[in-house]
Amino acid sequence: MRLVASTSGGEIASPSFDADIKPLFRVRDAAVMKAISGFDLHVYEDVAKAADRILARLEDGTMPCDGEWPETDIALFKRWIDAGKPA
Repeated sequence: MRLVASTSGGEIASPSFDADIKPLFRVRDAAVMKAISGFDLHVYEDVAKAADRILARLEDGTMPCDGEWPETDIALFKRWIDAGKPA
């Protein structure tokens, strides 16, 4: 279970990669992706560059390969993109 800072409404006001997005990607997922494609889910530049493709895969349930993310995590990832992908 991840604990994140939230506003009084329960949502993170301004999610950042290091504090909020990077922890969404499991170590195993990052290792597999890096081994297969050289793409590192724990590196800001890699994720920021591919954010729209990652979001599409999260939303259609094809990422991660062993089960879908909860809607709250997908919404957090989308808010991060909408906020300009802050590091």
